[in-house]
Amino acid sequence: MAQQKASAGRYRVMFMLLLVFGPAFLLVFISTRGCDHKFKELDDMGAIPSYTFEGVDGKQYTNKSFENQIVIYTTIQQTCPDSCAISLWHLNQMIYQHIRKNQKKLGHVKLVSFVTDGFGNPANKLKDIAFTLNDRLEAYDPDIWILAKGDARKLFDIERNGESLMKKGDAYFGGEAFQELMLLADKKNRLRMVLSGKTEGMIRRMKEHLALLDKAYDKAEYKAKHQHD
Repeated sequence: MAQQKASAGRYRVMFMLLLVFGPAFLLVFISTRGCDHKFKELDDMGAIPSYTFEGVDGKQYTNKSFENQIVIYTTIQQTCPDSCAISLWHLNQMIYQHIRKNQKKLGHVKLVSFVTDGFGNPANKLKDIAFTLNDRLEAYDPDIWILAKGDARKLFDIERNGESLMKKGDAYFGGEAFQELMLLADKKNRLRMVLSGKTEGMIRRMKEHLALLDKAYDKAEYKAKHQHD
């Protein structure tokens, strides 16, 4: 029964994403399935809302702290960081390790995870979560995967096509849909993709979208250097 409820919750989250970001989601799904996807670009879904947060070391961050950087935003729960709202193992294996092992190419890409109490509220035990990441991740680097103490709701308070990421209900972990989501923001703090962080397939797809966004910057840089050739 519990498994059926969890499955229903995942489907509701996916249905919500299609309602809110359907056109862009379908465009990217199609574009990443062919060898010609390097000519496609992710949709611009608007500016990421302003936010502030404090890191493990007490450093203060705002949107401006990540200018000219690509950021993937998630939440992480202090009560069960490995499996509550996101799949920590898949996020680590597919995205974090990819970024870490390719710092020469991806040094401008960051992961930012807002630590919550499980109900979407800010949590204080960042050092405990940092200890968990150190214990479970190969070569955890807090400069790449940044833990955040702050109001995640301000960041995820996004509406599109008449729908909101701030939906509530028993189908969502902790009653808050946003806790299960990943946001991809570009170098100008613009939202480029939203996906669930609970499954291997969605996290794999986010890695594809990250590559697609980075490819667009490579293409623009190449064009700028050779526009007078």
